[in-house]
Amino acid sequence: MDIVFIKDLRIETIIGIYDWERRVKQTISLDLEMGADIRTAAATDAIDDTLNYKAVGKRLISFVGESKYQLVETLAEKIADIVLSEFNVPWLKLTVHKPGALRGSRDVGVIIERGSREPA
Repeated sequence: MDIVFIKDLRIETIIGIYDWERRVKQTISLDLEMGADIRTAAATDAIDDTLNYKAVGKRLISFVGESKYQLVETLAEKIADIVLSEFNVPWLKLTVHKPGALRGSRDVGVIIERGSREPA
């Protein structure tokens, strides 16, 4: 399986459980690895034959920017659902970073994998 990836997609959103987090947008960062078969696109050199990472990015910027979840776990599951269902991706590894959420730490977050790496 080939992998199309997006690294450090930064999006401003409401995320968190504390009162102050519900009032102020924070920057989260996404890393995505998405299973794809790029052979047809490589042969045709046509964007319609591949996983369009720009379309994925725009969709997630819109969704996450409007979301107001408390937990990064919930946000991660919703993002995974969108990518798997709307972009016909069979497998996804997603990291949601919430920098600055823990004093003394550069970054915290969750990493999830959904779908199957095995060919259908």
